[in-house]
Amino acid sequence: MTEEVECVVIGAGVIGLAVARALALAGREVIVLERHGLIGSEISSRNSEVIHAGIYYPTGSQKARLCVAGRERLYSYCIERNITHRRLGKLIVATSETQLPALAALKAKAEANGVTDLQELSGTEARALEPSVRAAAALLSPSSGIVDSHGLMLSLQGEAEDHGAAIALNSPVLGGEIRDGGFEIDVGGAEPLTLRCRILVNAGGLGAPDIAARLRGLNRKFVPSLFLAKGHYFTLAGRSPFSHLVYPMPEAAGLGVHVTLDLDGRARFGPDVEWIDRIDYDVDATRAASFYAAIRSYYPDLADGTLEPAYTGIRPKLQAPGGPAEDFVIQGREANGIPGLINLFGIESPGLTSSLAIADDVVKRLT
Repeated sequence: MTEEVECVVIGAGVIGLAVARALALAGREVIVLERHGLIGSEISSRNSEVIHAGIYYPTGSQKARLCVAGRERLYSYCIERNITHRRLGKLIVATSETQLPALAALKAKAEANGVTDLQELSGTEARALEPSVRAAAALLSPSSGIVDSHGLMLSLQGEAEDHGAAIALNSPVLGGEIRDGGFEIDVGGAEPLTLRCRILVNAGGLGAPDIAARLRGLNRKFVPSLFLAKGHYFTLAGRSPFSHLVYPMPEAAGLGVHVTLDLDGRARFGPDVEWIDRIDYDVDATRAASFYAAIRSYYPDLADGTLEPAYTGIRPKLQAPGGPAEDFVIQGREANGIPGLINLFGIESPGLTSSLAIADDVVKRLT
């Protein structure tokens, strides 16, 4: 069976849902194809749920631009749609005098990115905010926070559907072809069909490169390699001693094992970085040993036996292990030469924060 629709969005994670909402609000006819039986079951629901300020990313990068723009859009949207969130603030701590130059460089990068509200704190001032934290100095980011990611996705889905979009679950994309004036997409599931569309947005997350590689007519040089970085999270047994998010200095492939708080105030630590070659969400409880060492660098009173295995997530990295960090890739006609096609590759953190801004960017490119 063959059906026609104006726009197809592949992937019902937070990015795909935000794009579908933006297209529907613009008056487009939209179908979202999701291979799983529920929305946001991969990257979007397996993260720290942090609203990032835009501090860490290279100046001029898509990550920096879209994070700063998306942060305030997200806070406003959460207020407008009554989505649970907390503007908790975040401490980035230098645990020794040797880290002070790196902390100063981080502040300079943040200001170049448009993050103008960071506050420099002495060790004494940092401990006044977080008595359990060891710090020679710190930066306070008052615009960092947390959000109910599932509530956000449900809101995006509901608003998209209210404006005519349809969400098709259990509908994996098997392949497709670029044709004159649009695309033909082969959809599996209980009732396989072919969808013809004029606009195709690939927001497939972990599966985005594979989906693009199976799109006949797209040169493979426009399909990047994907590297999977698994991250474990552990929760802290008992009452949390923290009232802010607490981050150590960033490391090569991530932001270090940091403290986040869930919406009930419970502390959790993570993620670490484990390079893997296949999607696997199993929790390895033995990794707690390395967590204790990392956490005690800034929280020395962490007691033995208080870390409980929680969950894992996988980041879709475009950088090889040990390689330089890569930017978001929002690949449209200007890159691949295909009208109406947008591929979204490597949308990891701060993708949640940036979701509404990414959706705006996609719609602008298609317009």
